[in-house]
Formats: sequence, structure tokens, C-alpha cells
Amino acid sequence: MKHRILLLVGTLLSSTFTFAQLFSTASGEVSFFSKTPLEDIVADSKTVLVVFNSQTRGMAFSITNTSFQFPNKLMQEHFNEKYIESEKFPSSTFSGKMNETIDLTKDGEYTVTVVGKLKIHGVEQERTIQGTVKVVNGSLQFYSTFKVKNADHKIEIPTVVMAKISEEIDVKVDAKLTPKK
Repeated sequence: MKHRILLLVGTLLSSTFTFAQLFSTASGEVSFFSKTPLEDIVADSKTVLVVFNSQTRGMAFSITNTSFQFPNKLMQEHFNEKYIESEKFPSSTFSGKMNETIDLTKDGEYTVTVVGKLKIHGVEQERTIQGTVKVVNGSLQFYSTFKVKNADHKIEIPTVVMAKISEEIDVKVDAKLTPKK
């Protein structure tokens, strides 16, 4: 975990030392949902690492794939072994830059877009993700919903279960970040 934090912070600091304010959390939440006529699949993780650099507007997320919890242990096993291949691809990440500048000194809610790279199942895709940032008493709440296509990340769904797993997965991100000194 410490290695991932150092890597994310290092990425966001880049090669310059500025008076940027860093915000982070190790308890962000990510959930996903697949709906088909035959079956709904839902899973969530409450151990998502998130770092935001207010100076560069750089943002990074990292999640250990095995941290997703399913209501059905067999689903969890299939997710890790057959679809996401957690041994081979232990984490999923997003690293990007927020387009908008937000006033961190003023409480409020801001609609933002973040352009970056989403890496799932070892496949990196350029993405523009819309979301909301809520500033409350110097802390930041990030919230976003977006879709991920299995095919975009070369996640193969066997024909026998194709009717039970949606081709496009709904993803929700919710993370409260606090300033780091």
C-alpha cells in the first residue's frame, strides 16, 4: 500500500516542486453494476486510493482488483480468476488531469471533466470522465458515474454466460479527500 501511495504522489508532483496542496484518501469507494434480463451483478470496494494535486489539477486513482466484494462468493471468484485475472493484473488505475479550475477556498459544487488513462485488465484507454467535486470546509468530495465496455479492456466473457453479464458495466466512484500537509 505504501508503495502505491508513493507512486501516485510522485506521479502527481511531476518534476517540479510547487506549493501545491495535495488531497488524498485510501478509503474511496468504487462500485460497479451489470444488468441483464437474466442476472444483476453488483460489487464494491471501499479501499480505493485517490490523490489530487490542486496546483497541476492532476488526479490518480488506484484499486486492488481483489478488494471488490460481491454478495455471491462464486461471482467474486469468477471475477478475479476468469474475467479480470487479478493474479496477472492486480490493480486497475486512472491517472489524468482535471480540465476545470475549482476554487478550493469556497464551499460549493462543481461539474468537472477529467481527461486521462483508465487501465483495467492491463489495457489502457484514453478517457474523458465527467464528475462532480464538492468543496466542504477544505475537504473535497469526488463523485462520478461512467460506463466501461468489457471489449475495450479485452475482458473476455465466455459464450455460455454472455447473457448474464452486460457488455457495458456501470461504474460509480465516490471519494472524500482531505488535505495533506
